[in-house]
Amino acid sequence: MSASNSAAAAAATKRPCDTSSLSDSTPPAKLQRSSDPPDGAIEESEEGGVEGEAMAGARNPRAQRYLVAVEYVGTRFSGSQQQPNQRTVVGVLEEAFHRFIGQPVSIFCSSRTDAGVHALSNVCHVDVERISKRKPGEVLTPHEPGVVKRAVNHFLQRNEGDIMVTDVRCVAPDFHARYKALERTYHYRLLSGPESTSVFEKNSAWHISEDLDIQAMKKACSILVGHHDFSSFRAAGCQANSPMRTLDELTVTEVFPFMFFPSSIERSEMESSDGSLVYSRIPTMESSGKQSYGSCTSSGKSEPENGKEFGTRLRHRCFVVTARARSFLYHQVRLMVGLLKSVGTGNLTTADVERILNAKTVTAAPPMAPSCGLYLANVKYDLSV
Repeated sequence: MSASNSAAAAAATKRPCDTSSLSDSTPPAKLQRSSDPPDGAIEESEEGGVEGEAMAGARNPRAQRYLVAVEYVGTRFSGSQQQPNQRTVVGVLEEAFHRFIGQPVSIFCSSRTDAGVHALSNVCHVDVERISKRKPGEVLTPHEPGVVKRAVNHFLQRNEGDIMVTDVRCVAPDFHARYKALERTYHYRLLSGPESTSVFEKNSAWHISEDLDIQAMKKACSILVGHHDFSSFRAAGCQANSPMRTLDELTVTEVFPFMFFPSSIERSEMESSDGSLVYSRIPTMESSGKQSYGSCTSSGKSEPENGKEFGTRLRHRCFVVTARARSFLYHQVRLMVGLLKSVGTGNLTTADVERILNAKTVTAAPPMAPSCGLYLANVKYDLSV
């Protein structure tokens, strides 16, 4: 055995992250796709669909596998998966890792997101072999997760600054970010009101000019929760083996708008409220907390027009739809949100929801919601095993 190989073997036995598996010198084996995946977990993409990945690639026994959580604004990404001549989440991450360790890597995501879809936490895994730059061929002790996080973020911030690593863990060599996922949660933001969307909210929510009936939307949610054939919420091109899915949660909640700066009166009301939303959609308060009314005269005072002061904006009502399941069909979440919106505006009833669900064809569903309001919120794992 050469001196360099002896050093590499010795280093592998001292690795702090996953020493038991990394010392195995047997040839790497390919990850085989299960013939009967639990609840269609393998078909997961943006909200489903077969990713062109049947395995995580041949494993290098000298490499450390890391589980990496990332957040990103999806507006300037052409989706998460690699595409020729397109800026993608995986492409940007692979470039940052390459610049960090000096060699190419392959990134595998837990969930695939389309162009414009955001992520509060998408998860991927990557194998990193730390090679000595002074002695090529010598394998060094793997980087600690905190080092990986800081280094990769350093290079990501030199890019557009719209993606960041939020967490890194060392995992076993056979841990797969996609196949090991137990649960995925998505949020969808809707803004309701006649006022045009603020530049601060652009590309972060779906603006609905009509008022939304939240109680009707809640009833519609209760119909869709459970184990169903979701063919009516399965976009063309979905390659999932089965349309059957178990929807563990589908809720709609009114929340404070993202750009919400309360007046003094509103602050006092919120402090003494019973938990319900207490705020005015017409922000006409001065800093003193007193309403400003007057006439358009030489004194400089202005008459409020349509119930609001000059220079202020009517606030939108903000709603968040939350969907949680082990896996989703392709575009399932956006199609369900499109249905809930139609129920909220009164264009459809709860009876229509049952009819569309039972129709088992996507042509029965209303148009799906745009990508800008969708957020992959969380991917759940059991990291104790």
